[in-house]
Amino acid sequence: MRWFSLNWKRSTCGLSLGLLVVLSGCEGSQLGARLQQTLEADPQAEEAADSGDLTADASDETAATAAVPEPGQADFIGPVRPEGALVEQPAPEPETTAGYTDVAQAPDELQPYLQDLLALEILDIRSADSEEDGAAAAKTFGPNQILTRRGFARWLLAANNQFYADQSAKRIRPAVGSSQPVFQDVPASDPDFGAIQGLAEAGIIPSPLTGSSTVVTFRPDAPLTRKDLVLWKVPLDARQPLPTATVEAVQQTWGFQDAAKIQPPALQAVLLDHQNGEFANIRRAFGYTTLFQPDKGVTRAEAAAALWRFGSSTEGITAVELLERSDSPSGEALESAPAPIERAPAQKTDA
Repeated sequence: MRWFSLNWKRSTCGLSLGLLVVLSGCEGSQLGARLQQTLEADPQAEEAADSGDLTADASDETAATAAVPEPGQADFIGPVRPEGALVEQPAPEPETTAGYTDVAQAPDELQPYLQDLLALEILDIRSADSEEDGAAAAKTFGPNQILTRRGFARWLLAANNQFYADQSAKRIRPAVGSSQPVFQDVPASDPDFGAIQGLAEAGIIPSPLTGSSTVVTFRPDAPLTRKDLVLWKVPLDARQPLPTATVEAVQQTWGFQDAAKIQPPALQAVLLDHQNGEFANIRRAFGYTTLFQPDKGVTRAEAAAALWRFGSSTEGITAVELLERSDSPSGEALESAPAPIERAPAQKTDA
């Protein structure tokens, strides 16, 4: 047997050596080329082998996946979501108006007025006017917060001057720093000195300049009351002196049960506001009511409603018209524009 194995190895070596000699001798000839093709590896066979490997890998992965236990199987470990449970979705971003996220919290009747005034960038909120601090205050307007007297003075002057930007005779000049302060609590260093002092010098708000010798302080951070709003705003609508008024006259025109609580000169302004009919500030800001509540605080949204329109019952300008002017190419109202748009007065009863 050993002899046979040794002779087989010698025969194999001899055959291989002979084949190499034949190939070398046939190199470059047709016979050599055919022999070389015969001895080369079959590419299709190699691809088939590769495909077999991939199929085997895929089968292994499928088997591994199938091996993962599902809920209900004995080998399953983990919590099971209750049937019908809802998958928690991220909360949607709140809608914003002029960068504020809480305008929709205002009463529905007041939101259009507020949105128009915010679009005109008239209603600026400062940290001193806000109950919140930091980034939260920057994102919220607080439409239902009570407005301060300084805040309304600032808005009133800014709104009047923007509504009458093309009528210099109706604009109010802010006071300059060199003016002698009218109120003891509003020095020239106050950030709202220009607006408060300017309104006082124009005779719009009561002060020693208007003969109110007892009014020596303005109380800028006190709440704005309904009587304050009407007393300051109505003169800029009527552009005329306040009329003589009596409690009986106010009761007959407005039907206010508490007319006796309204003191002059606010009583005169309330009576004059009634002449504006459906465009009266009281109707627009407070809705239908049989109680005026002169000392009740005014919210920011209510103040915005009052500032939404300036003018009398026959001639006036609204925030909508102002926005249309700013949107027109020339910056002016078009001659072919329709009649001025007036929002319907609020019908909600004020409690």
